[in-house]
Amino acid sequence: MFENLKTVILLSVLSVIMIIIFGFIGSIFNIGSLGLTVGLLIAIVMNFMSYFKSDSIALRAYNAQIVSEQESPNLHMIVGDLANRAGIKKPRIAVIQSSEPNAFATGRNQDHAVVAVTTGILQLLNEDELRGVISHELGHIKNKDILISSVAATIGALISYTAYMARWAFIFSDNDNMGNVISGILISIIGPLTASIIQLAISRSREYRADATGAEICGNPLALASALRKIEFGLVQNPMNDARPTDAHMFIMNPFGNAASSLKKLFATHPPTADRIMKLEEMAGAKLQ
Repeated sequence: MFENLKTVILLSVLSVIMIIIFGFIGSIFNIGSLGLTVGLLIAIVMNFMSYFKSDSIALRAYNAQIVSEQESPNLHMIVGDLANRAGIKKPRIAVIQSSEPNAFATGRNQDHAVVAVTTGILQLLNEDELRGVISHELGHIKNKDILISSVAATIGALISYTAYMARWAFIFSDNDNMGNVISGILISIIGPLTASIIQLAISRSREYRADATGAEICGNPLALASALRKIEFGLVQNPMNDARPTDAHMFIMNPFGNAASSLKKLFATHPPTADRIMKLEEMAGAKLQ
């Protein structure tokens, strides 16, 4: 219930931002309240799409292909076993043809969940480490994180695109109203920034929780810790430069590589990998006692 409430709040806030941006676009071209109306209609459509089609949108963005049990029997066996351990319905499985090591889960609930992994992560990790990663993603599904995460990615991407449109509208507009220009510039900056802040607010603590849940599911916290080390190093060497910034929070690790400076850490989509590993090692130590 609380997760559903947070999703409604998120949708409302992002929708308001989008409507405001369209309102300013409308004021630039002197079309009155038409801009607000268009923004409201688009917000309604995108709320519907982000709720019911977020999994399809995310998979399409990365050309992720659903694989059958015949196509990838070992991967299906691992996911099926871990889903059974987690006490959840086995999600669909998708593979992304990408050398960068990463993974994410998406969908609005267990019945529509998908776990996607890159070919890079399948090549990089051994089976125990891969089980740790899959368990982490199943942890997001079990903890009901995937709806709000998927919604944030879909609407956040639209806000960024809308802000981009707003900037070009100012460039080609002959409206010399300085108030509109200044307001529009601020909106084109604040829009995507606000969307990013909302994503960050829903992401970082969830990664710790998904790590803990995943470690419990696979029964091997150190395997997940080892996987995180390898993934971080792999992404530093080979970041996913074609990933959308509005999707960064969906992945098990920041696809652009973990930030190093204190300022970047403040706006990072994920907690520092060292902190995540430390907590997993503490879990492993507690299990031995």
